[in-house]
Amino acid sequence: MGEETETTRVRTLFLSDMHLGTKGCQADLLLEFLRDYDADEIYLVGDIIDGWQLKSGWYWPQSHNDVVQKLMRKVRKGSTLVYVPGNHDEFLRDYIGMTFGGIEIADQRLHEAADGKRYLVIHGDQFDMVVRHAKWLAYLGDGAYTFALFINTYVNTARRRLGLAYWSLSAWAKLKVKNAVNFIGKFEELLSAEAKRVGADGVICGHIHHAANRQIDGLTYLNTGDWVESCTAIVEHYDGTMEVLHYPSVMRARLHAPMVERPRPDGARAVA
Repeated sequence: MGEETETTRVRTLFLSDMHLGTKGCQADLLLEFLRDYDADEIYLVGDIIDGWQLKSGWYWPQSHNDVVQKLMRKVRKGSTLVYVPGNHDEFLRDYIGMTFGGIEIADQRLHEAADGKRYLVIHGDQFDMVVRHAKWLAYLGDGAYTFALFINTYVNTARRRLGLAYWSLSAWAKLKVKNAVNFIGKFEELLSAEAKRVGADGVICGHIHHAANRQIDGLTYLNTGDWVESCTAIVEHYDGTMEVLHYPSVMRARLHAPMVERPRPDGARAVA
């Protein structure tokens, strides 16, 4: 039996780009995260189910089903869950405004944090010009990304054998290629401008698989990242503070935390 960890409760949890239905989804790690964190309100900020990949070939292992069941269980226990579809799960946009099993489907949402600040919650593909005006190119890019993940699997198998840490080929490429860097910067500016247009104090989005928490023209830009490579999420604490959580780092910190003694019912001391 593995060690049990205490669940961390936060006010709000923002997750996106799980890409359930693809081999790249790190569902086991995501399930561990959902066991570790509970929230009063949960936002699924798009690309949760990858309809693009499922159209070309069915892939749905038990671990992906376990993630869905875990989220449903949180709803049954009282968490509010809002699903904001993205481009990969755009089939759900036909159901905007409806509620299924306690899950509300919304195109976007203005979320008010505990400190009174308001955040536009939106996936962000609406501001990706490739997705909007050249969808065939978006499909082509998605195929290239999937291939990069395939290559990355073998690269990291070799790295693990050498005792080296995980390395992302696609993330490295996105940050090194000038056009990709420019795209990310432009995307962030467009989303921040949209938040300002609707009178929000910031924006919480996904889509580009690049987690961030920074200020742009006086607004807070937050990106949830993804659960294919980086395994990140945004959490709102009960004082309204927003934090990007890189779950692998959380797990490493826990692994290397100093061991402390805790009392046992029999009066002896146990190490935890």
